[in-house]
Amino acid sequence: MDYLYTFLKFIIGGSIIVGVTVLAEHIDPRYGGILAAAPMITTLAFLFTWSEAGQQTAQHLVISTFWFVIPTMVFLLAFYFLMSRFSLLMTLGGAYGIWIGATLVTNHLLTRM
Repeated sequence: MDYLYTFLKFIIGGSIIVGVTVLAEHIDPRYGGILAAAPMITTLAFLFTWSEAGQQTAQHLVISTFWFVIPTMVFLLAFYFLMSRFSLLMTLGGAYGIWIGATLVTNHLLTRM
């Protein structure tokens, strides 16, 4: 394993997270949301996968990402609605519980296709 390459991937991903929080705190949460929702991390994952594992694996990753965005949208909706009713930890726990359920359902449906 090339540790420098792995470290570079870590730095790139972390930089985007820092960018999201800086935009949300100092400029406008909407711009932080745009950066958080932008497919930059996903694109980097596709590029790194393509270069390390080849086109076929990257294609499978792309289609899997497409289907598993659905549980992520369910997570975001659950998080939004739970946030006004519960503490942050309970909101996170509930939203992740709902996400796990939606992910399991999506995975089950995909294995039947």
